[in-house]
Amino acid sequence: MKTAIVTDSNSGITQALSKELGIYTVPMPVLINGEQFLEDISLTQEQFYQKLKDDSTQVSTSQPSAYDVGELWKKVLADHDEIVYIPMSSGLSETCHTLMHLAETEFAGKVYVVDNKRISITQKSAVYDAIKLAEQGKSAKEVAAWLTDTAMQSSIYIMVDTLKYLKKGGRLTPAVAMIGTLLKIKPVLQIQGDKLDQFAKVRKLADAKTTMIDAIKHDLQTRFSDIKDKIKLTVAYTDCEDQAKLFAKEIEQAFGKPVEFIDPLSLSVSCHIGPGALAIACAVTCH
Repeated sequence: MKTAIVTDSNSGITQALSKELGIYTVPMPVLINGEQFLEDISLTQEQFYQKLKDDSTQVSTSQPSAYDVGELWKKVLADHDEIVYIPMSSGLSETCHTLMHLAETEFAGKVYVVDNKRISITQKSAVYDAIKLAEQGKSAKEVAAWLTDTAMQSSIYIMVDTLKYLKKGGRLTPAVAMIGTLLKIKPVLQIQGDKLDQFAKVRKLADAKTTMIDAIKHDLQTRFSDIKDKIKLTVAYTDCEDQAKLFAKEIEQAFGKPVEFIDPLSLSVSCHIGPGALAIACAVTCH
């Protein structure tokens, strides 16, 4: 059986890297003043942040067209027997459920859509796992089962540099955002498989880094104590690559192990948290 791996650009996997890995990546739509652009095809990271920082510009994200995804599946199935599709977590978008329904009704037994509860760097880790398992001869059904079973074995902690974009997205009231801005609060958020939730509040970048590192250490000692040897660490950022590289070095010193990826956060998350954000993540892997 020849199994194809397909994901979306929320994973941070670019079109160029997709070709290198021999997989397929669906570009996520971004709406700018009502006009649709496709991540990494008609919209670069640089162009996105230029528009996002412009207060006169309306920027939002959207779901990929189910029709377009279905057409891609048909194209891929012309050269493959089956597909494992790894979208962003169902807790962060309805895309997963929409495409699950499409797979079950029109591609039964051919396409397996996995609710892997991941996004960005943890979703990317899942894609690498799927590639490895497929190379080992696992069927699409077996790969999907492994990804589903390990779905909750990941954590992401994100420091947000400004409350401006959480306010714009309706995730904070204007009053709370104003108070937070005056006090120079840098919230640390978390993603534990589903929603983006508050984790801690700090005022300094150094404190945010310490808080996130300590949170991952706690996860490794508690939730992941039995599998910590299979956990890999990753770093993500929004429009602050130099800071992310410094953070990665601090993480490697704190844990005594390498950071696997240092990647930009997906535009779907970046749209809500804005530039200057730093994130640390851990996820169980088989690769």
